[in-house]
Amino acid sequence: MIGHQHHESGAHFAFTDRWGGVSAAPYDQLNLGGAVGDDPQSVRTNRELAAKALGLDPAAVVWMNQVHGRDVAVVEGPWQAAAGEIPCVDAVVTARRGLALAVLTADCTPVLLADPVAGVAGAAHAGRPGLVAGVVPAAVEAMAALGAEPSRIIAYTGPAVCGRCYEVPEAMRSEVAAVVPEARSTTTWGTPAVDVTAGVRAQLAAAGVPLSEDSHICTLESADHFSYRRDRTTGRLASYVWLDGWL
Repeated sequence: MIGHQHHESGAHFAFTDRWGGVSAAPYDQLNLGGAVGDDPQSVRTNRELAAKALGLDPAAVVWMNQVHGRDVAVVEGPWQAAAGEIPCVDAVVTARRGLALAVLTADCTPVLLADPVAGVAGAAHAGRPGLVAGVVPAAVEAMAALGAEPSRIIAYTGPAVCGRCYEVPEAMRSEVAAVVPEARSTTTWGTPAVDVTAGVRAQLAAAGVPLSEDSHICTLESADHFSYRRDRTTGRLASYVWLDGWL
């Protein structure tokens, strides 16, 4: 099942859950991650099913090799995976209308960005390390270099582990809070925690980007979503952003 928001401005934002695909347990059903141990053909089929459900050409979706860093790639079309062209980055931006950018997550925060006026879109993978490294501000900066205006950017965050569930050691919470104070949190049972989405929201605000919508789904709490912290061996959700137009 896929949630799809289509703004009258021409910006599209979409988020998958775990249902409606062909993968077997423990990746059931709509696993879209290609590096988690699932059958490669099942992943290809799932990516085709998701793209077609969104009205996208499966060959016109840009995927990343995500490594929890802050590097950003500017793309003008899909990479050729067979040629080893997919780089290790955690954000992609484009000025090509109709080109869909995808983020894979299973607790981290997917961040989707679009400036329909400039025709620029961006997608970032913000886990705890990426939050501290500044991948989201780096993505906004890369979009601005393509002509986007931060105050015009529409921003969505997708399903992610919430600050009430993301338990971490106190030293780790302090390390994150030293860089992004808004990410400091406490679990519902009173232990140190990190709220990555709150940190992303603060970084977007500091960059001049108004947040349009913040998902209220906690992946760890939701049986309809993949969660690495809950299940360890599991699938990956996908979040997509694109702008109306032709490649």
